[in-house]
Amino acid sequence: MSQEKALGLSPQSTGASDSPARYLNRELSWLDFNARVLAMAADPRVPLLERVKFCAIFAGNLDEFYEVRIAGLKNQVAAGVGTLTLDGLRPRDQLRITAEAVRELAKAHADLFGNVLRPALTNVGIELVNIEDLDEADRASLQAIFMEGIFPVLTPLAVDPGHPFPYISNLSLNLAVMVSDRSSGDTRFARVKIPPLLPRFITLPDGRRWLPLEQLISANLQSLFPGMEVTDSFAFRVTRNADLVLEESEAHDLLAAVETELRRRRFGRAVRLEIVDNAPDEIVDMLREELELRNDDVLRLRGLLDLTGVFLLAGIDRPELKDERWSPRTQHRLRDTPDGPPDLFDVIARGDVLVHHPYDSFVTSVERFISQAATDPNVLTIKLTLYRTSGDSPVVQALIEAAERGKQVVALVELKARFDEQANIAWARKLEQAGVHVVYGLVGLKTHTKVALVVRGESDGLKRYVHVSTGNYNPATARIYEDFGMFSTDPDLGADLTMLFNALTGFSQPASYHKLVVAPKGMREKIVELIRNEHPSASRGAGAVVLKMNSLVDRAVIEALYEASNAGVQIDLIIRGICCLRPGVPGLSENIRVRSVVGKFLEHSRIWRFANAAGDAKVAFYIGSADMMPRNLDGRVEAIAPVDDPALQEQLDTAISTLLADTELSWTLDSNGTWSKVTSTPGSKINAHQTFQNAARKRAEP
Repeated sequence: MSQEKALGLSPQSTGASDSPARYLNRELSWLDFNARVLAMAADPRVPLLERVKFCAIFAGNLDEFYEVRIAGLKNQVAAGVGTLTLDGLRPRDQLRITAEAVRELAKAHADLFGNVLRPALTNVGIELVNIEDLDEADRASLQAIFMEGIFPVLTPLAVDPGHPFPYISNLSLNLAVMVSDRSSGDTRFARVKIPPLLPRFITLPDGRRWLPLEQLISANLQSLFPGMEVTDSFAFRVTRNADLVLEESEAHDLLAAVETELRRRRFGRAVRLEIVDNAPDEIVDMLREELELRNDDVLRLRGLLDLTGVFLLAGIDRPELKDERWSPRTQHRLRDTPDGPPDLFDVIARGDVLVHHPYDSFVTSVERFISQAATDPNVLTIKLTLYRTSGDSPVVQALIEAAERGKQVVALVELKARFDEQANIAWARKLEQAGVHVVYGLVGLKTHTKVALVVRGESDGLKRYVHVSTGNYNPATARIYEDFGMFSTDPDLGADLTMLFNALTGFSQPASYHKLVVAPKGMREKIVELIRNEHPSASRGAGAVVLKMNSLVDRAVIEALYEASNAGVQIDLIIRGICCLRPGVPGLSENIRVRSVVGKFLEHSRIWRFANAAGDAKVAFYIGSADMMPRNLDGRVEAIAPVDDPALQEQLDTAISTLLADTELSWTLDSNGTWSKVTSTPGSKINAHQTFQNAARKRAEP
């Protein structure tokens, strides 16, 4: 369904700059993004286990949408907030339209897995079975598995006057069990939680068939209720508000405040009930009332609940059913020499280096940069921001080693990185114990920027080496997230990062930076200025803007793009997720084109390209951490850096051109808010990710 139809608006009636018809709805736009993820699962050209993986990704995305976005809207309704969105909707209106859209998507998701992917898995020898279809031998082996490894960890919880309705934890899978008292005939309700630490699927002895854990437990419920008769059971799942809300102005200890909020998160308000579609109305109504949910908050689904669990199936070792595994390449400049690894400081000093992950190796570039800094006797200081990292992070280990060697090491750890708070707390404490100066960021702001600064003593004095990235210092996501990073010894960038870290760790407030564009002060103004600088060149057909980002929501940026379009500037937007701008509307945005690229690697980099950045026909490129959203421009510390080296600019230009030419992974947005898959003609197929792999192979050649 187009947003125009869903909202009852016409893109032709855009009116003044405050007209709701000028904008697309944020929540529906995000659901459209998840629909594009689901389309990958539905695409028969995608290898089967990759399709299963996308099915799981869709489910996880939708979980987070409810935990954060729907939870936030519910909080606004409860608080009586009547603030209108860009497209003129109140929180209650958004809950209504998103409920309708989610219902369609959730049904399509369940049908795709149950009717298409599950039979396809069976056809290749990966059979997801139902317990009623098993023979006696299978049942006997499963009975032994149940009694030895599952029964001891189950806890039936009765609901009656002496047993209040139990707390249902977030994202837990449960069984609603109906039992009958054989003596009195009374029917009672009980809840059995499916243990989250047990495998989602039980492997049968032949190693090629899998049984959902909840079915095995359901078939053995009688053992949990001796003396009673189990009459029926139904799987259900609850989602709760999991967004972290901190009153930072009142928090004397940010670490303690985050830990307190993490404990509270477990008891967030329920926002969704998923239940199998054959559950009787009285069970659904009872659960809904106990959880204090509306009818729109209930999703009745056919088949399995919690399809995030099929990540387990996607991980089965069947290479022929997956994309060919990509091994990141090491650029020739960074490759080992006959004497061992190159001196990265020497390489960077001879010229800026741009790396494109996961095509270029994160290990032999970023990790090696930090590890060499840790052991280099000439390095005096390492400063780095950690927003998300992995449990086995070599970057963190290198920082610890550097501190133990007596170097001054500063780690800006963002404790409020959503859903990574606990991991970041653990790493922060480990770093502190090793002598690293750990800073938790600024009150009221998330530190989202991804930058590193290394200060090294050399023969001609101190030299600053910088790394500015669009992605986190996380080796796990660096294998699946597409990001750019730049290494440089540019003195201005070095001075800027020094000022930025001083602002983050001390009380300084830089009035301006030499080259960095920093949020929350000045980034919105800079992007608007850069867009407007293209106006004079538009009359001669030279004004052009390309922006690659994850999301576009900010009103001021959207209005600047509309203004530029009307001035004749040609604008291409490459947006993975949310887009609130309406492209292609006559008299408003007819010179704006929007596309989204969704494939096996998550498009995560942010790139700005301006054909005439200063009105002088000189192209300018920027990369960094910020999306065009109020939360990024007003509520986060972000940094965008110019890329001045012509060779690096050419690499970024090629990347942008490849994405704009892609015919295999791309979608385009029309003025009605409808996304359409780009189709290719024979002989003109371009797959951006394959093209980037080929480019990385060439960069690795001598």
